[in-house]
Amino acid sequence: MKKLSTMLVSVGLAASMALTGCSSQNASDTKSSATPNSDATAKPAATKQEKVKVRMAYWNKEDSVKSLLDLIKQKLPNIELEYQFIDNKQFDNIVATQLAAQSGPDIISVSPPASAKYAKLGYLADLSSVADRYNDAGKNVYSQDGKLYALPGISWFEGIFYNKEIFDKLGLKPPTTFEEELQLHEALKKKGIKPQAMGAKSWEPMMKSSMGLVMNDFLAKAENKTFDVQFGQGQKTLDGNWNGAIEKWTELIKRGYITQDMLGIDYDQALDEFATGKAAMWESGPWAMEAIKKKNPNIKVDMFPFYGSAPGAGWLIGGPGVGFAANSKSKNLDAVKQVFDLISTPEGQKAFWNDNKGGSSYLKGVEFEMPAEYESVKATFKAGNVYAPWNNWGDNAQSMIEDYGKHLQELLGGKSDVSQVLKGTDKKMAEIVKK
Repeated sequence: MKKLSTMLVSVGLAASMALTGCSSQNASDTKSSATPNSDATAKPAATKQEKVKVRMAYWNKEDSVKSLLDLIKQKLPNIELEYQFIDNKQFDNIVATQLAAQSGPDIISVSPPASAKYAKLGYLADLSSVADRYNDAGKNVYSQDGKLYALPGISWFEGIFYNKEIFDKLGLKPPTTFEEELQLHEALKKKGIKPQAMGAKSWEPMMKSSMGLVMNDFLAKAENKTFDVQFGQGQKTLDGNWNGAIEKWTELIKRGYITQDMLGIDYDQALDEFATGKAAMWESGPWAMEAIKKKNPNIKVDMFPFYGSAPGAGWLIGGPGVGFAANSKSKNLDAVKQVFDLISTPEGQKAFWNDNKGGSSYLKGVEFEMPAEYESVKATFKAGNVYAPWNNWGDNAQSMIEDYGKHLQELLGGKSDVSQVLKGTDKKMAEIVKK
């Protein structure tokens, strides 16, 4: 199993990019003056340079890149950056449709699978000229056939936030195994406190939560280190391999900690439950901290990783964050290059990190200090245990994890069992490989 040991850590997205050979231009007026022997007729003053409009699409809301957008506005006054938020549920479909029509955003936010797919289709500009600015762990997942097509953003990671005041009041401590996590849920439930919030209206939370146990109990074993690559190539199946770990994970459902009513709760509602103290735990990442503290400025939180059957450092879901790619059909590539060049500086990285604290930068020589809210996952980072299995599932990984997550929603709704979930996902992969 591939470890992303350069994490400063991871989420999750996050973003950085660069291109060389393009410097920003001043937008100030320029005037030409006549020489002493020149014609008396003065040359007219040059007109003020018009701003170049660049559109950037991202699945995270604007406040997740506010400091970065402010820096671009300050440093590149000749560029007007239009930020377009597209909900993650629709992002890939909308952007893919636009790119196929040779239109779309100038700057495209991409996941590793989307980057691979769009690169094969010729939708993305080659960014290899700046590849040496970034660490291998970040750029490898955004490379295709030896060329770099998206520059890795701030690393993302996802674990389980917990309310320290609730834990301290009840004398509870973070778990060190999955069984202890179950006991923790039960202790909170008996005290009349909702153990964890979950926005299971989305397919993502259960998908990630279940994979946390899979990483500990299956993928972390030496004999399974190539399993994800083989699964992505249709050489392995989930059914017959993941069953034990997923069956154990379903104890969260069987014991009433993940409940059917959560299928009607979305991300924002779950965040609100945790931030206001209605739930003691919530699975998410650094991108949520600002929203949590806006709702409850005095909240004290920490995070623990996903644990397995045996004690250990645990695992976090994560890896290189959002990749920012350049639309190969953009009419404003020169301006895009200026934006990328700025983001690919320590100053640009700091600006992006400012609204995504907790992640790490893949720009060589840039490091950030881990905020106090992630004290309990330091050992996990030190062990290099930050991984997203689907990053090795091929360029259709996004549709695969969505399919898997929706099967888990059916399981929570009582419409299927573990074997059906895994067989259904295997069937989807087989269809993709066959095509």
